[in-house]
Amino acid sequence: MRNVLAIAEKELSTYFGSPWSYIITAVFLVVGGYGFGFTAVTYMETTVQGFLGWSSFFLLFLGPAMTMRLFAEEEKLGTLEILLTSPVRDVEVVLGKFLASLGMLAVMLVLSLFYPLLLAWFGSPDLGPIASGYLGIFLLGAIFLSIGLFASSLTANQIVAYVVGSVLVLVLWFIGQTAGVLGEKAGAVFRAIAVSTHFPDFGRGMIDTNTILYYVSITVVFLFLTVRSLETRRWR
Repeated sequence: MRNVLAIAEKELSTYFGSPWSYIITAVFLVVGGYGFGFTAVTYMETTVQGFLGWSSFFLLFLGPAMTMRLFAEEEKLGTLEILLTSPVRDVEVVLGKFLASLGMLAVMLVLSLFYPLLLAWFGSPDLGPIASGYLGIFLLGAIFLSIGLFASSLTANQIVAYVVGSVLVLVLWFIGQTAGVLGEKAGAVFRAIAVSTHFPDFGRGMIDTNTILYYVSITVVFLFLTVRSLETRRWR
């Protein structure tokens, strides 16, 4: 656990030392703020549905962008080989980098609490859907970050890592849209697989244990694939 925290701390310091992270955070807040302030639902109800909708879609591109350098840059600079030959297990490396990206996402979400605080100042919002909505977007972000981390472990090119990660994320998000052209059984399976199918429930204040387990399971699967991807590098 000490190694995991040390790697996470190092990566977090890199995040906070990079102007790119501040740009991403600013864009995330602007996009979420647009959804919060310029959608009809904000004016009709004291909810953050607009923020959740716009920011969740932006996460499709934000997740791979936040993680594309984590392994690709180290391989390009030649430091990945040094890291893998140090007395640190592959799973510790993966978890450390993942926790760092998850910590950066948490910082963004904390900063975005300005929007529900505005609702609380001017009205009486239902805190249940707001809390569940933030839980949902955090879990959704964890999935996208794990996918981006996996993509970054496959190549030394950050652009390629971003493209691969974005494609995987988009497939997982929009796969449910293909249900209409498939049979009833196959369509039901694809809708169940799509993460976009389950996300709206969080915004309505519905916390389904099965959905949480599903989101966590996808995250774990891609973290496992990332570990296996690193293991193959040891034998190259």
